[in-house]
Amino acid sequence: MQDTLQRKFYRKEMEVNALLEITQAVNNNLPEVDLYKIYEFTLRANLQLSKMVLYVKDEHWECKVQFGTKKDFTTIPIDSNCFNLKEIVALKEGDLSISCFNEFDIIIPVTHKEKLLAFVFIKTSEEENGVDTTFIQALSNVILVAIENKRLARKQLEQQSIQHEMELARNVQNYLFPDVLPDTKKLEIKAFYKPCNTVGGDYYDYIPVPNENQFLVCIADVSGKGMPAAILMSNFQAVLRTLSRNAESPEQIIHELNHQTWHNAKGENFITFFLAVYDFDKKNLRYFNCGHNHPVLIAKDKVSVLSEGSTVLGAFDPLPFLDRGEIENIEEFSLFMFTDGLTETFNSEGEEFGQERLEAFLVANKDMELQAMHNALMKELEDFKKEKSFADDLTFLSCKVNNATP
Repeated sequence: MQDTLQRKFYRKEMEVNALLEITQAVNNNLPEVDLYKIYEFTLRANLQLSKMVLYVKDEHWECKVQFGTKKDFTTIPIDSNCFNLKEIVALKEGDLSISCFNEFDIIIPVTHKEKLLAFVFIKTSEEENGVDTTFIQALSNVILVAIENKRLARKQLEQQSIQHEMELARNVQNYLFPDVLPDTKKLEIKAFYKPCNTVGGDYYDYIPVPNENQFLVCIADVSGKGMPAAILMSNFQAVLRTLSRNAESPEQIIHELNHQTWHNAKGENFITFFLAVYDFDKKNLRYFNCGHNHPVLIAKDKVSVLSEGSTVLGAFDPLPFLDRGEIENIEEFSLFMFTDGLTETFNSEGEEFGQERLEAFLVANKDMELQAMHNALMKELEDFKKEKSFADDLTFLSCKVNNATP
């Protein structure tokens, strides 16, 4: 009788010491691998278990601890029959319903707030004098909840880091767009930008060239998203603005932009780009379309799509070809530029908005004020897609020139 009480007292003392050791390790914020080592040592040395396996639900179910087993359970997936177990179960000898785990006789599920965290498989023997499975369950719960909390904290830090990066990328991108666009009888420009995610890959710009009585407008779409795309587009904008002051011709701007994009992106990203330069004195419009969606020009009720140019920037260095588009003796016109998020807006039937529908809309509303036209276009897109969401960034820019002699 006294021996039995002493054994029970000794076992309880070991269990308390084990719990204290585990709690201290958790409080010391030890890495997961160390917590698993302490857990294994506690079960083997303090509780004198001879055989056990611990499966933990991380991204997938994985064997995190094993000792005394005949098989290597790190290579064996957990049996799906286990998932129905809610309480500690004693497996009868010869019961093969838990196929690969029949060398154990007890399965201990570990849960927290009704969430299944792990399974402990143990083998008892007469020498072990009745293992306290409830204590093993409690001990496993303490360490696994701690590991789960560490994992959640790590994910939260990762999310915060990603969010911080996205905020930086968004700030970088916002600096790319011009603060003020012209709004005069001679020249009016309006722009619309709606990123699909926190940070988009679209860019537009307006750059006046006062000494030559010209202005430059452009629109671009970089492959990729997030901070890399924002940095690439930021470098692109810096090069463009420098070249617009110093380059001898628009051709030189295009070739240098391509070279810099190739150099900065190492051929892994590319940029579709459209650039147009209008000369108020010569009354001509020069443009280059580098793999971009075709802008729509409306002049004297004639509709043209501007397609001359080259391939995307950053894919080849040097460019394989470069053709200049030029329209002479043009005094009054409207130019509509956009990225593919507009024409590739889909409805629930899988039909895209498309270039033809866009051109028809622009012709029908060519006399409307630019801002009102933009508002009407957004309503048209919303009515078209209905419950579908925009799958890509949505950017467009309208330019109206009235250069007729008074």
